[in-house]
Amino acid sequence: MADVRVTYDQKANAAYVYFADPQARTQVARMYPCDPVEVGGMINLDFDESGCLIGIEVLAASSKLPQHLLDMAERLDMESS
Repeated sequence: MADVRVTYDQKANAAYVYFADPQARTQVARMYPCDPVEVGGMINLDFDESGCLIGIEVLAASSKLPQHLLDMAERLDMESS
């Protein structure tokens, strides 16, 4: 099973699922927003220059993603010591 990086900011209630290596600094060339009315929140699909899906941004993440995924996500809202 491939490793997928997931980040989560609980204060913003936003998550990002990376399909491209985040260290590669792949640029988003095109963002396709899903209809917020249809999905009950904003979900954005990010594509690179070749049209490959590189990540998914999920707003209102706590109501859209499974809790176990949010629990294992890298937290962006916690202050580092």
